[in-house]
Amino acid sequence: MLNLNRRTALTAIGGGLIAMRAGATFAQGAATPAPAGPFKLDPLPYPADRNAPTIDAETMELHHGKHHAAFITNLNTALGDKPDLAKMPIRELLANLNTLPEAVRGVIRNSGGGHANHAMFWTIMGGKGGEPTGDLKAAIDKDLGGFAKLQTDFNAAGARQFGSGWVFVVLGKDGKLAVQNRPNQDSPWMDGTPVLFGNDVWEHAYYLTYRNRRADYLKAWWNVVDWAKVSDRYAAAKTGKLAV
Repeated sequence: MLNLNRRTALTAIGGGLIAMRAGATFAQGAATPAPAGPFKLDPLPYPADRNAPTIDAETMELHHGKHHAAFITNLNTALGDKPDLAKMPIRELLANLNTLPEAVRGVIRNSGGGHANHAMFWTIMGGKGGEPTGDLKAAIDKDLGGFAKLQTDFNAAGARQFGSGWVFVVLGKDGKLAVQNRPNQDSPWMDGTPVLFGNDVWEHAYYLTYRNRRADYLKAWWNVVDWAKVSDRYAAAKTGKLAV
């Protein structure tokens, strides 16, 4: 149950989070209904408490069912009268952002980027942490100096991101892995760059548990990464089959 102080805090940091009356509860993956359209909010691929205590269930429910749902609503609304654009996969919309009509460019950048980022985010969590193996481990060792250095560099990039944003590991056009941080909901897919995994450093992703301690959240987040899912993404990215 949300008390008044927590609800006020969420409203202040939520960037458009819908205010809710005290005592509201959410079923797993519950979301505000979005206008009919091509983009859908898939349910969480695991129970909302799977990532606890690293990420508490309430944060997962609000983050998925309100924030991500809002991106879907905005996309479907903006493209409701543009059927040609509505048929394009989100990765293609982002990669061709500068050629889109100016009237929808901002929505695609912000809500389209947010949809792509979050669709990735849910799927690479729900694991038990540990370390990557196989081809992914070999690529991290070769391109990023090993797993320990990757964690250090990734956490540093996330910590220095001013304001809201993301930190990613991407597969560059040179075939090498790289760490990138992006502001707001910008996505590496805007450059046509596949994302292997990433962490959301908007405050709504961690505030209920960590308050303003972003560094603590970044350090703890590795405990819930599902490296099997990241390895699958790496294999798909190398063959050009990664969807988002």
